[in-house]
Amino acid sequence: MRENLTLTKLRKGEATIGCWLTIGSPVVAAIMARCGFDWLVIDTEHGSVGYDSMLVCVHEILATETTPIVRVGWNDAVLIKRALDTGAMGILVPMVMNADEAKRAVDYAKFPPKGVRSVGGFVAQVLHGDDYPVAANEQILVAVQIEHIDAVKRAKEICAVEGVDVVFVGPNDLAASMGLTGTPFRENPQWQAAVQAVLEAANETGKAAGLQCGTVEEGKERLKQGFRFVAVSSDARFLHLSLRQAVKALKGE
Repeated sequence: MRENLTLTKLRKGEATIGCWLTIGSPVVAAIMARCGFDWLVIDTEHGSVGYDSMLVCVHEILATETTPIVRVGWNDAVLIKRALDTGAMGILVPMVMNADEAKRAVDYAKFPPKGVRSVGGFVAQVLHGDDYPVAANEQILVAVQIEHIDAVKRAKEICAVEGVDVVFVGPNDLAASMGLTGTPFRENPQWQAAVQAVLEAANETGKAAGLQCGTVEEGKERLKQGFRFVAVSSDARFLHLSLRQAVKALKGE
């Protein structure tokens, strides 16, 4: 089976960078997979991505060395199975609140005897090789999102779950759970302390901590702090920002 280069880097203690795919365009996926990111998350939770576009986006990314990861809509065995059967090499599971939920995510992503994932999905086997059913457990990245203040309080137990590779902070939902929606929450000391607590829990258990960053500058700062699974913005936001800047430049503004 193809090596998961992102997972290899994380297991060596190295940092990785990625971005969100929300538009659902395979052309955009193909372009972004050739920009040097370690991984791309195809967002089926909040992005405008259906099953067919997810499938094609995964295949476009697999044509490069970039790792395709799918953020599923929920911690659900069917959603995780369907995502991985496309050939995706990782999953990101939202709103994981405790160790039991983290373990379920791992179980859903792993074939027996390590989990309960149903054996099938010939597409993944065609893409990755005949050894896929026996090799996938070691090459599929499992990331869970800590995005509620109650989950932050349980970060150590979530990080301690065997099979969890990444704990990823969802900044907006974390802020919402703290009553900070509509405020400059990234500057809030309590929010910053919660993010730091997740990073410390990950470091203590040898797991990689991740965070969605709004800007390149924030991404660079988080890498310096020790986050090793850093996302910067999304395809839609980069497109929007670049076009606005271009139009303003053309207008001389």
